[in-house]
Amino acid sequence: MDHPSESLREAFNEHHRRWLRPGAVGEADAGGRIHEEHPHAYRTCFQRDRDRIVHCSAFRRLDYKTQVFVPHVHDHYRTRLTHTLEVAQIARSLARALRLNEDLAEAVALAHDLGHPPFGHAGEEVLDELMANHGHFEHNRQSLRVVDYLEHPYPAFRGLNLTAAVRECLAKHATRYDTPAADAFDLRRRAPLEGQLVDLCDEIAYTSADVDDALQARWITPEALGKLDLWRLAWDQALAADPGARPIHTQIRATKGILAILADDVVATTGRRLDDAAPADLEAVRDAPQRLVACSDPVRAALDQLGDFMYREVYLHPANRRSTDEGRHLIRDLFARFAAAPDALPGRYARRIEADGLHRVVCDYIAGMTDRFCRDEHRRLCGGGRG
Repeated sequence: MDHPSESLREAFNEHHRRWLRPGAVGEADAGGRIHEEHPHAYRTCFQRDRDRIVHCSAFRRLDYKTQVFVPHVHDHYRTRLTHTLEVAQIARSLARALRLNEDLAEAVALAHDLGHPPFGHAGEEVLDELMANHGHFEHNRQSLRVVDYLEHPYPAFRGLNLTAAVRECLAKHATRYDTPAADAFDLRRRAPLEGQLVDLCDEIAYTSADVDDALQARWITPEALGKLDLWRLAWDQALAADPGARPIHTQIRATKGILAILADDVVATTGRRLDDAAPADLEAVRDAPQRLVACSDPVRAALDQLGDFMYREVYLHPANRRSTDEGRHLIRDLFARFAAAPDALPGRYARRIEADGLHRVVCDYIAGMTDRFCRDEHRRLCGGGRG
């Protein structure tokens, strides 16, 4: 006799089949798992993926990994974890508005930065330099490596054994600062709609949040932002909503308005594209001549203008450069130390050297570190001083 809750999962899947728009990913499109498992009694496959991601150690370590500002130096700035949660929240909301698979979008959003090393993009750049002769380093590929191999909570196999649909979206994650990179999937074909949506939600989340944090840090000012189309629109909307508000409250509302403007535009533009293209199924999405989840051209131009400004004024800010330079130094020192003395690695990593190669194992270990642990290990093994 079937477990009573199995009928619950089947009822939910039947609801999904009626609710999801053509081209969205249903459970039948999940693509299976590397290691076959029986379906859960009442959770869908993507709900199980989401839960496995949230409970893995790589997810917890995101709390002490840099987004832009050094984690926990000031408690209200975003960390890599809070950024991830913001992406997941936006992705669920927009997936629902577009009748896409919310559970898949949420799972991809929660896993999209699991492969990020300490010290943000500076950490990624230096690891790629150090791995130039050993297969390189790219955080999308590393996210897939984390869920497929480095996490190992199950005795029968390595990895989280996620569905192929989630893994494909991770492999094909693409934004201004992310380049798809994976050997397991055909990168000439487009990601599922839910993966395309997470790409944009990532950009929406970090753009609006980084503006907020940079204003709080006083690295930028509303006056400097006033030269930018997207900020002017958000500011004008905030003023119109409450003409008598204090400037600081208008600023806060305008910062949130950036997110709302971008999200509303993605829903409207993507809805039109999907109506025009009318993909019959997931294969039609993969073979579409253009990405079907997108901003409108004017909003895309305004977002790129703001992105250029943030790159110049925030990501290259002298205080940020000092922090990222320190991170590069720590990672280089630790990489050299472990490469010269592999016995300094934890045993579970040292045991993988024969199979994976010394440099890849060292890279895996450092990429998994938090900023705080990286500093602690540098202090312990290298004396903590700068060269």
